[in-house]
Amino acid sequence: MAMQARDIENLIREAFPQARISITDLAGDGNHYAAEVVDESFRGMNRVQQQRAVYAALKGRMDGPNGELHALALTTKAPE
Repeated sequence: MAMQARDIENLIREAFPQARISITDLAGDGNHYAAEVVDESFRGMNRVQQQRAVYAALKGRMDGPNGELHALALTTKAPE
């Protein structure tokens, strides 16, 4: 099952309403995306903590072989 970029952004935006979010479909197949999420809430968190917070926002869409989203290359950071 494929997901649309806007669906990914909407899920992330629910958890991070003020974030700057950029989603790119890497393969044009709706299964391989890159996302950059820049949010003030990441300040003081290490990269693993930031990425776990974003994956949690996806509400299981990447879980297991039946997940709607196959791959997400994730970049997270606090604003400069």
